[in-house]
Amino acid sequence: MASEKRIDEVTGAETTGHVWDGDLMELNKPLPRWWLYTFYACIVWAFGYWLVYPAWPMLNGYTEGLFGYSQRGEVAKDVASAKAAQDKYRAAIAAMPIADIKKNPELFEFARDGGAAIFGDNCAPCHGRGAQGAIGYPNLNDDDWLWGGDLESIQKTITHGARSGDPETHDTAMPRFGLDKILEPAQISDLANYVRSLSHLDVDAAAASRGGALFADNCAACHGTDSKGNTDVGAPNLTDAIWLYGSSQQAVVRSIETGRGGMMPAWNGRVDPVDIKMVALYVHSLGGGKPEPKKDDEGEAEHKKEGHEAPK
Repeated sequence: MASEKRIDEVTGAETTGHVWDGDLMELNKPLPRWWLYTFYACIVWAFGYWLVYPAWPMLNGYTEGLFGYSQRGEVAKDVASAKAAQDKYRAAIAAMPIADIKKNPELFEFARDGGAAIFGDNCAPCHGRGAQGAIGYPNLNDDDWLWGGDLESIQKTITHGARSGDPETHDTAMPRFGLDKILEPAQISDLANYVRSLSHLDVDAAAASRGGALFADNCAACHGTDSKGNTDVGAPNLTDAIWLYGSSQQAVVRSIETGRGGMMPAWNGRVDPVDIKMVALYVHSLGGGKPEPKKDDEGEAEHKKEGHEAPK
């Protein structure tokens, strides 16, 4: 590479003096002045920004800048403002029975929308974003409820959970007919055939017939002689097509052997009571919630005993 400055004949610009391969020259053309002025202005702007806004990290914090601006502080203000706007609604929800909230369209809309957000943060990991459930986790969109599907029942279940250790939790459990040697494997197989026949699935007819007697002796006390279940003890309806752990012979045998004993955490203390009310209203509104109990002629509540996403 040679080095010889001269004027380029084509452009009239001075070269840098760098020449490659004997005839390739590098032009020495300065940047446009507008570009240079913009560049210098950006440098001045940067120094000004460093002075005015938080910029430089320090050992125990950062330079706060002349304006004292804090993005974290601005977010905190926005959150506080949003909470202040919600205070009147949350106060009304706290003071009102849950059944009455649904009668107030504006309040119910606020509670349902808030409940959907709370559900997404706390319940969706198990029940799914759409509350559709999965194997071992109840579908909350249908109308099958183990502990009752009216608003008060849903609120209680969310508050205290199931087999959660909470003093007021739903604590009844299905016997472990296999693990505790209550029934023999052949009897459990017969019983599973009978239970599956209640939902009109293909079964061994002879085994199902034998299982009917076993059901009457061991299961009817909780599930009912009609097998429709009982919300008082959390026994599921065995006659529908809803199966929490699956409807195959193997899955039903496993349920009878182990009793399953699924657990739902108690949300009392994890989220505040207003949030629990809002989640209950949201879950109830998904389409599977039962109507509120009606009063009969004597003023007593009529409760329809049906099962909820049970260990079927």
